[in-house]
Amino acid sequence: MPLKTSTSNVRKPVAEATTARLFFLSASSGQLLSANPDGSDRKVIVSEGRRLPDGIVVDSEAGHLYWSNMGNPTANDGSIERANLDGSNIAHIVRPGDTFTPKQLQLDEKNRKLYWCDREGMRVMRVNVDGSNIETLVDTSEGDARPGKDIRKWCVGIVLDVEAGKLYWTQKGPDNAGEGRIFRANLEIPKGQTPANRKDIELLYENLPEPIDLELDLANRTIYWTDRGDPPTGNTVNRAPMDPAQGNGKKKPEIIFDHLMEGIGIALDLKGGRMFLTDLGGSVYSANLDGSNKKTVLAAEGNLTGIAYAEVPAAQ
Repeated sequence: MPLKTSTSNVRKPVAEATTARLFFLSASSGQLLSANPDGSDRKVIVSEGRRLPDGIVVDSEAGHLYWSNMGNPTANDGSIERANLDGSNIAHIVRPGDTFTPKQLQLDEKNRKLYWCDREGMRVMRVNVDGSNIETLVDTSEGDARPGKDIRKWCVGIVLDVEAGKLYWTQKGPDNAGEGRIFRANLEIPKGQTPANRKDIELLYENLPEPIDLELDLANRTIYWTDRGDPPTGNTVNRAPMDPAQGNGKKKPEIIFDHLMEGIGIALDLKGGRMFLTDLGGSVYSANLDGSNKKTVLAAEGNLTGIAYAEVPAAQ
């Protein structure tokens, strides 16, 4: 007769309690800050000085924050840093000199890679999360020397659709010129091509005021972005199909949030049906994904740039 085993004393794994947090950057103070989504429990996590932090991502599972520092746009001293969620154990992932002016930053959790746009470097880049194998994926310079002077070639915002093997990025163009564009290409350079001559680049939207940071709602095939530039179309949040129809059927972007003071960062909480925004005027905002229920979460926080929303261990 087989022995009976009791499971009454067997401990089941206990799921670690998590909490929602916002992580955002102040370029004016050189600080990385965190707060609850309603703006409470605001705290400074990292204070690096005037290195102009711009893009931020959270790797909750590994317990890490990554952020980009623009540095001096003409000095080729941009960098990407990593720290624990509490701001401890800061380390260089991309050292100064390996990228000019890193802007929005994204994490490919599946393949353990960081992606970013290099503004004055006029390129889209990536690196392994341990700092190895820095690659240029797109080179928009058309032979111009770095740092690039032609603002139309500056890459700013970036977002990934890893499962589809695609990346999206913005080229904002000159101030208030209406020359901003959003592009798409494969994550991998086609065989036999180079970052400068790859043929798989698609122009999705053009004649935008100044598109900055990007996010995706993959389930609804929708792309969201912040836009600087003059009102009424600028200083807004826009959304549009990820797969716009060609020719006369191309749908125009929908403005869902306006009156930003130089809008920069955007983060989506798709599960909660909301978005979070930052602007250089120093405010953090929240709204539903359709732009309704607008709230100012924090104000007078300096010149704010990137923002990330994440579920992290409750102790954070």
